[in-house]
Amino acid sequence: MAETQGPLTAAMFHVLLALVNEDRHGYAILKEVDEETEGEVQLSTGTLYGIIKRLLTNGHIQEVRKPGAKNTDSRRRYYHLTDEGRRAAIAEAKRMEKLVVCARSKRLIRTLSSA
Repeated sequence: MAETQGPLTAAMFHVLLALVNEDRHGYAILKEVDEETEGEVQLSTGTLYGIIKRLLTNGHIQEVRKPGAKNTDSRRRYYHLTDEGRRAAIAEAKRMEKLVVCARSKRLIRTLSSA
């Protein structure tokens, strides 16, 4: 099992979120992050693969092959969110949720859509 980690970086969290519902290859992760953040987070390929390396090392994701899948380049590496990665993403979401509650209690924000 991976060692206990502190809070995830925003970019790491977005990569984990991109893998919550399906395994993806690097370019698909980049597209998912871009779409989900409406272009606010744009990862370079170098940054993405640095994050992937760290997430692999931490046991948050694992590389999987998708041989024989229709329209799939067999050389592509796909990544899968592990149980450890899911726990890390959930912990990060809960940490952020507490921050939002705190910001609301201090009347910094009223709702998520108002600033």
